[in-house]
Amino acid sequence: MTAPTAPVGTTGTAAPARWGHLKVCGARSRTDLTLLADTGPTLVGLWHGIPGGPADLEADRLADLAATAIRLGLEPVLVTFLDDARTIAALARATGIRWIQLHAYQSPALVADLRDRLPYAVLVKVLHLARGRCLERAFTGAFERAGCDLFLLDTVTDDGRVGSTGHPLDPAHVHALLPRLTIPFLLAGGLSTTNRDTYRTVTDHPLYAGADIDTAARDRTGRFTHEAVTALTRAWHPRLQETPA
Repeated sequence: MTAPTAPVGTTGTAAPARWGHLKVCGARSRTDLTLLADTGPTLVGLWHGIPGGPADLEADRLADLAATAIRLGLEPVLVTFLDDARTIAALARATGIRWIQLHAYQSPALVADLRDRLPYAVLVKVLHLARGRCLERAFTGAFERAGCDLFLLDTVTDDGRVGSTGHPLDPAHVHALLPRLTIPFLLAGGLSTTNRDTYRTVTDHPLYAGADIDTAARDRTGRFTHEAVTALTRAWHPRLQETPA
């Protein structure tokens, strides 16, 4: 796989030159990956090191699904709460995963350590918004200097849950944070086909890099469906389904 050119403002890693991603998070099987490859997403989130997470994968399973995703043309993203750079880097090398999403409260020092160990990786740090306040607000500059490529903006629920909560962000709270950022961001937090227009001003921002969706891609049993993911692709990234002339 040839690494695309990085966009201006990133650290020169494997991040693509033209942002516009749709990431679907929490794949658990090869069947999930085949469905996603057929319906438009560019990134697939694979959980590891998320204790009690419904989509958490053992290391062997992670490696198998990462290889399958790459074969199908999807970019696998390691989504993790792990806070040991040596362990994360070893996982990345063993699985071939280039994108790493630090979804807990990992530090800028961890990002810097990972950047040294994995100079080619795309490092994504989640910024958690709780009742409109970004919990990492004071550290955004430190994360950027440490080598973070993208931020991902997501919700923290009142009971402290993070990741795949289905709770939407208030666009006004997102806009209040954006002046502090100088690198691209992915948007998460309860995104669906019905609230696409709510975030129009956010997705028009020059640093917007794509959407990250989990709950809305699933049916009531928790399974991804072709209809749901196709509709999300059309709503959030219709150009991904366009055929070049």
